[in-house]
Amino acid sequence: MGKTRLETSQSTVDMSLVEQVPGKKLKDNLRAYTMVFALLAIWLVLAIATQGTFLEPRNLSNLFRQTAINGYLAIGMVFVITAGHIDLSVGAVAGLTGAIAAMLQVQWLPTLGAELGVAWLQAGWPSTIISIVAALIVGTIIGIWQGAWVAYGQVPAFIVTLGGLLIFRGAILGITKGINIGPMNPTFQGLGQAYLSHTTGIALAIASVALIIVYTIMSSRNKLKYDFPVKPLWTEVVLIVLYSGLVIGFVIIMNRYRGVPIPVVLLIVIAVICSFIFNRTQLGRYTCAIGGNLEAARLSGLNVRRVMVQIFALMGILGAIAGIVLTARLNAATANAGNQFELNAIASCVIGGTSLQGGSGSIPGALLGALVMASIDNGLSMLNVQAFWQQIIKGLILMVAVLIDVKSR
Repeated sequence: MGKTRLETSQSTVDMSLVEQVPGKKLKDNLRAYTMVFALLAIWLVLAIATQGTFLEPRNLSNLFRQTAINGYLAIGMVFVITAGHIDLSVGAVAGLTGAIAAMLQVQWLPTLGAELGVAWLQAGWPSTIISIVAALIVGTIIGIWQGAWVAYGQVPAFIVTLGGLLIFRGAILGITKGINIGPMNPTFQGLGQAYLSHTTGIALAIASVALIIVYTIMSSRNKLKYDFPVKPLWTEVVLIVLYSGLVIGFVIIMNRYRGVPIPVVLLIVIAVICSFIFNRTQLGRYTCAIGGNLEAARLSGLNVRRVMVQIFALMGILGAIAGIVLTARLNAATANAGNQFELNAIASCVIGGTSLQGGSGSIPGALLGALVMASIDNGLSMLNVQAFWQQIIKGLILMVAVLIDVKSR
């Protein structure tokens, strides 16, 4: 009897998340299109103000590389906020894991290699791989640890991650002694500074267009199989042409400078994987269910505690990736690395349509929000706007985004 009730309740949760009323779908689409037009308007204004310099391939390449760091954190933050929580420690986690990766390459592994007489620990791919794996393990452990406090200790995530922020900031100072740690191994630097060759970029564009076509066809077939409404054929063709055009245009513009940046490629891969998890797996559906109605999710038989630990573990992994790429890009670990990254990640999610009330989120929307934030930073810096005005403007944008979210519900 218990098994039957659990299967029925989980099926109900899944169907409730699949079946969306037309009004909600229309509102979500309208918000997405509004953000796209807002981004284009921002780019147009900045292009005019900088006399076209903002839209030059070199600056756009730097812009997308800036977006990548915040994008990793924003993707994880979508899961956390959708589940009805918040993580204030992601910037500190990025800084700490980046510092650990740097210390392993610069001091710890070379010292150990000298003591043991092992030359390959001092430089090259082995130390790079060890540093990356160690940073990812630390990020995962931090995520699980904080998730356990929230799920099993029932301590509010705001308090847990605020305490984590202070702890990890202190750990960064203790590890780095307040000085910059560098330089990194050339193989490690490539994670933040390298570019795809022009030929590889073109191959990536062709593969992406093929995947777009295959995904669209498979999605339509699955909808027909289960008698779900499908879009008209002309709509599907227009969307394929539009998305393919964006991919091809992006690669062409990047190839006019040095090629597609490696951090952007990594962001795209992570975004695709996490979007699949969020939209197509139980973890994503249960995340929305928990954020939408925690008590109903618990009574439905969901293992809420396990899901919460998994969400924070994922956030920890993505925080570590952000720290690794940041350290590789700067070619050093600094004591203030990742400072205020958590605020940018939260702002990106809210701007992109993720509700602070929980229950709904969008990874593509969060990436769009991250691009908006990076565009504002980049454009205002090019215009030599003082730093305090940049903070004021970003704060006002965040407040307006939250106001729109509240009023739309």
